[in-house]
Amino acid sequence: MTPLHAVDLRCEHLAGVPCVDTPAPRLRWALRAEGRGRAQSAYRVLVSTDPADLAAERGTVWDSGTVPSADHIEVPYGGPPLTPGGTYHWTVRVHDEYGIPGPWSTPASWRTGITWSAPWIAHDRRHDPGVVDPAFRYGPTNRRGMPPAPLLRREFTVDGRPRSATLYVTARGLAAVELNGAAVDDAELVPGWTDYTKRQPYHAVDVTALLKPGANVLGATLADGWFSGFVGSDPRRPGNLYGRRPWLRCELHVVGADGERTVIGTDERWRSAYGPVRGADLLRGESYDARLERPGWSAPGPACEDWRPVLVEPHDGVPMVADRGEPVRVVEELPALRCERLADGRHIVDFGQNLVGRLRLRVRAAEGTVVRLRHAEALDTGGELYRENLRTADAEDVYVAAGRPEETYEPRFTVHGFRYAEITGPPELSTTDVVARVLHTDMPSAGRFRCSDELVNRLWSNIVWGLRGNVVGLPTDCPQRDERMGWLADAQVFAPTAALIMDTSAFFTRWLADVADAQSEEGVYADVAPKVPTTRDGAPAWADAGVILPWLLYRTYGDTAILREHWTAMHRYLTFLRRTNPDLRWRHRRHNDYGDWLSAGEETSRELVAAAYWAHDARLMAEIAGVLGLAEEAADYAELRTRLVEAFRADHLDAEGKVTGDTQTGYALALGMDLVPGHLRERCVAHLVANVERHGWHLTTGFLGVALLCPVLADTGHADVAHRLLTQRGYPSWGYTIDRGATTIWERWNGWTDEDGFASARMNSLNHYSLGSVGAWLVEGVAGLAAAEPGYARLRIAPRPGPLRWAEAEYRSVRGTVRCGWQRTDDRIRLALTVPPGVTATVCLPGTGAVFEDGRPAGGADGVLAAEPDGSALTVSSGTYVLERVLPG
Repeated sequence: MTPLHAVDLRCEHLAGVPCVDTPAPRLRWALRAEGRGRAQSAYRVLVSTDPADLAAERGTVWDSGTVPSADHIEVPYGGPPLTPGGTYHWTVRVHDEYGIPGPWSTPASWRTGITWSAPWIAHDRRHDPGVVDPAFRYGPTNRRGMPPAPLLRREFTVDGRPRSATLYVTARGLAAVELNGAAVDDAELVPGWTDYTKRQPYHAVDVTALLKPGANVLGATLADGWFSGFVGSDPRRPGNLYGRRPWLRCELHVVGADGERTVIGTDERWRSAYGPVRGADLLRGESYDARLERPGWSAPGPACEDWRPVLVEPHDGVPMVADRGEPVRVVEELPALRCERLADGRHIVDFGQNLVGRLRLRVRAAEGTVVRLRHAEALDTGGELYRENLRTADAEDVYVAAGRPEETYEPRFTVHGFRYAEITGPPELSTTDVVARVLHTDMPSAGRFRCSDELVNRLWSNIVWGLRGNVVGLPTDCPQRDERMGWLADAQVFAPTAALIMDTSAFFTRWLADVADAQSEEGVYADVAPKVPTTRDGAPAWADAGVILPWLLYRTYGDTAILREHWTAMHRYLTFLRRTNPDLRWRHRRHNDYGDWLSAGEETSRELVAAAYWAHDARLMAEIAGVLGLAEEAADYAELRTRLVEAFRADHLDAEGKVTGDTQTGYALALGMDLVPGHLRERCVAHLVANVERHGWHLTTGFLGVALLCPVLADTGHADVAHRLLTQRGYPSWGYTIDRGATTIWERWNGWTDEDGFASARMNSLNHYSLGSVGAWLVEGVAGLAAAEPGYARLRIAPRPGPLRWAEAEYRSVRGTVRCGWQRTDDRIRLALTVPPGVTATVCLPGTGAVFEDGRPAGGADGVLAAEPDGSALTVSSGTYVLERVLPG
């Protein structure tokens, strides 16, 4: 029998070498083994500051000893206090169900945060009163122009070759840091967006290899970013939301060969000047004049005379926190598929995919040639860029050529949502001269889905690209227009799908801190996070994300810490609802009250939406309190849930099982949130199916109903109707958008229709993931791979084949990789299943009669824990299985 392996080591959800400032960081690992019935019975963790100790099986900082435990997803560090600014290496060995130890894992590492002492620094504009270059007032809406991006540098010396060097860096704005002429890492848009009045995240980078004995130079380019650039869609305050200029703060910790630590931080010894970036903004774009480049500016050498002293500002008391999420990176390159030269010399480039990122362009042009790059998601009927839906976002980059034989330009401080680009300036351009660089938060890939229907596969691809385009640092509503904010309802309805595509544990943990920061003094969560000046208190389904998302992280990753961290905030929110609506009807303080946003043809009662979500919150709070051991609170919320359900039924459900308004979303909420009594469920479902039929087998749901519709239909015996909606090609449907060229999920079902063309440009994003929340059902319903207990400790495998011939899904859970694939012929269904060590799975195959493995009834096979006599369910332990069942008829 092969040994049990610990793999995929993480610290506080993060792989690699994260920086954490938690006193007792949580460690986790997944398991891998061959054979059936494998499980962990014990573990031993070693932690050391020297990886050589681990090779010698020594935990010089902490040796947990052999701990009898099946837990491997929330193991807290249990050694002595960690040293600030330290690097800790760890490995783990697990024992199998027989007590036999496996091999030591591949070591992993984490860093600890620091106590900051360096001040903030910024370019001092008093030295250059002409801040904005009039040549770059380039956008039709950018009347006030943008300030150039300053360069900051500091020269210092190092005695001998250091043992280690770690750079801790942050910015109010964006910072691209270089050391001795090289970028310190590949992270982009550092440090991201947060409410800078509440928390300031910082990154840590190992730069040992970039340092050299003697003279060294640390340099940074600063841009406005979210701090002082254009953010949100408020025309009264389109920029400078948090400040009027970007600031840098960093500390380079150098440990010499003798163990002595030297800190080089931001201070008055830094100097600044302007370089080639003449303007940079996330929404407006970047302006770059290659004639103004300063070769070697971040490398040792004599500084130019125009480098001036910097502004220095003491720390303002805002807590400095180690960033809890993965960085944004360039994750993929897409070649141009088509490059068409128009009669006036412009070039239209098509990349075949609506994406988020920027262009990298090879330029061959005379000195002073102005090259303009304009971006759009679609072309209009005349073949020109469709840019009206960008609203006030210019999405235009400008490059002025230096006249070299060949130059390469790629903006650094902006990001665009686009499929097409218009490039003006170069006399000649081909598809080999331009490439699209895709950016998003670099979360690990977690899952995949495929099936026999190419329309459904295209839908899955669109869902994945919709996610990729809206996770640039935070979960946004859209990546192209002048908004790009973290809307809470969009995130909560799509989060179950997102978690099946990427490992979102660190990503949502980071963002939930912003959600909590945006909570009002009364306890109301906001519509968006991070908060902007126009943020309002949250509406039903929007504010409720503050309860729903922590619960999702617990269910998906077994993370009880996220529940403890947000319990007080969640309790304050539910207390607010009770205080302002003592009759348990959410009539007051619903704020913007969006309802089932952008539904197609049906308007669901906003009172029903509010009542359903409040009852759903109470149910989750009762379960959360139970997980946390809060018995009194659990009982209180269970009672509140009962009373809220009674109020819902009295107000929104009649004796015939009809809900208020008779809408698909109304039924989906009532059934999906378990608000319908048992004796009325069948009638309620019948009304839902009748509604779908009445609409020609089309859906009518908006943001809130779309995630629940197919699961509710399938779980109530109408999988055929769910599949019919899934593969529908008439309007409105996912197929309708795909047949009209969609490569992402649209914001609205009528983003483009044959009758009306583009919808109102006021709100018509063509990359907006909310309506793609059916993706969770593709994995959990169609492929049949779903968690039955938190953290995938137990699985439920129950495919809903519908008309499909085959489907397969894979998911990398916190416990190990799950694979599920089935094929159907005329008379039988065949399932291939891989269950990770320590996990059990209950398999429910369509049909009747016995389930077979290798031609023999599976009920007595090795690894089978239980089998229902009628063959309706089979429970198996970890291992790989190929099961088969005869279908009726």
